[in-house]
Amino acid sequence: MSWVMMVVIVLAIVWFLTNYIIVNASIPSGSMENTIMTGDRLIGQRFAYWFNDPKRGDIVLFHWPVEPKTIYIKRVIGLPGETVTIKKGRIYINDSTTPLKEDYLKEKWVNENDGFTFHVPNDSYLMLGDNRNNSADSRDWAEEAVEKGVTNSTKKAKKLTYVKKKQIIAKAWFRYVGGFKNLTNTADYDN
Repeated sequence: MSWVMMVVIVLAIVWFLTNYIIVNASIPSGSMENTIMTGDRLIGQRFAYWFNDPKRGDIVLFHWPVEPKTIYIKRVIGLPGETVTIKKGRIYINDSTTPLKEDYLKEKWVNENDGFTFHVPNDSYLMLGDNRNNSADSRDWAEEAVEKGVTNSTKKAKKLTYVKKKQIIAKAWFRYVGGFKNLTNTADYDN
């Protein structure tokens, strides 16, 4: 086999892997600190949700609803059909009086993160960054959509608060630059 043919085969395999099996991503911001740091690189599994749905606590890469060409990485907090309430820096799902246990958070939330209630549509997910005091996430996207001129309708802007399953690119698998770290099961949720 000629070296040209070998190069073509290798390139075809790499193309297939990066378009259908894995994604190689660089982290540009501190929105997921301390789980993932600025400058870290990670591998995500594109196939993770072919036969399963995202679970609460999964870290996912997705097309940002406000600007779909932009790829974000956040943690799944709200699942389809749930009501998610944030009060006093704690997250409550549906009518639960017990907040989610979030040991992975970098620091205590400040008061500006209070008073949110999200009614997650049946086909969507609510995403939050682990660095809650410095993360542009579902809490901000409706306002950003209006500011960027994506829509001037509050109703349409609120729909951009959530990520549909078809917008999810991959489940974060492991970090390989910034120290090796398995990124699956980083949150311990019973539900």
